[in-house]
Amino acid sequence: MTPLPPSFYARPALVVARELLGTLLVVRDAQGVRRVGRIVETEAYIGEHDLACHAAKGLTARTEVMFGPAGRAYVYFIYGMHCCFNVVTDEPGVGAAVLIRAVEPVEGLEAEVRTDGPGRLCKALGLTLTHNRMELGTDALHLLAGEAVEEARVERGPRIGVDYAGEWALKPFRFWVGDSQHVSRRPTPRARKRP
Repeated sequence: MTPLPPSFYARPALVVARELLGTLLVVRDAQGVRRVGRIVETEAYIGEHDLACHAAKGLTARTEVMFGPAGRAYVYFIYGMHCCFNVVTDEPGVGAAVLIRAVEPVEGLEAEVRTDGPGRLCKALGLTLTHNRMELGTDALHLLAGEAVEEARVERGPRIGVDYAGEWALKPFRFWVGDSQHVSRRPTPRARKRP
């Protein structure tokens, strides 16, 4: 199968976040071991004006990759222990990305491994800071079209862990497959919102 083209990512983060549901994230390590997860949860970060987005702090050594071109990995380290994997989206200069929050194991992963949450999925798939800035069409890291997720199965609500962002924390920029058992966190009924 052919990896998703750069044009797939070169769209607004909210569009890409929804379209990523059902796609396959493929990581191949230095020993040739291939691990694959089906994306079931994403969060959109839409640019410098989005106060929950890392790009809100402007162009820095850390955020430079977010400003384009689209179709690259943005991997960062949090809490001194976890990596988080994002795909860079939109036009150069926008500073947007989509965080991959959860995947369903498809290939090369033990049945009991947990992939519900950005840190857990990175650990399971072997995604590290060495993948930061990598193009998403390489043999080592790429995404493939999977089975489309019909709209009736898609849920939408606020992002997780961005309370510092004020009103931006309430924006319904998180997408997930409602019937997946691998979603990182189920929202309270009050927090659920449909597009």
